[in-house]
Amino acid sequence: QVQLVESGGGSVQAGGSLRLSCAASGYTGRRYCMGWFRQAPGKEREGVASMYTGGGSTYYADSVKGRFTISEDNAKNTLYLQMNSLKPEDTAMYYCAARTDLIVCGSTWYQAPYFTYWGQGTQVTVSS
Repeated sequence: QVQLVESGGGSVQAGGSLRLSCAASGYTGRRYCMGWFRQAPGKEREGVASMYTGGGSTYYADSVKGRFTISEDNAKNTLYLQMNSLKPEDTAMYYCAARTDLIVCGSTWYQAPYFTYWGQGTQVTVSS
């Protein structure tokens, strides 16, 4: 079991920055795939970025490449999403997710159904 708790959401103007955090517990000391997803009203949940914990490969959606950075602090068992140059279209509920059935994220890194564990979400609102 993995427990995930997100924080760091808020409201910013376009061009601003936010850093989301996801504190993980229950599966420490092991490597697995973690990711950030987002869901805007009326839209499907989409993968934003994923990484294999312990310094593995990172994956990004084309819409956020060059603006968002996924990272981790192993000592704190925390996953981060640094979001820069935010746009109104980035407005959504952001979720942290994890899957422990694979040792890499692989080609399904952006597909929500493959992730087993989810946080409660944190809202990000970007105004123009």
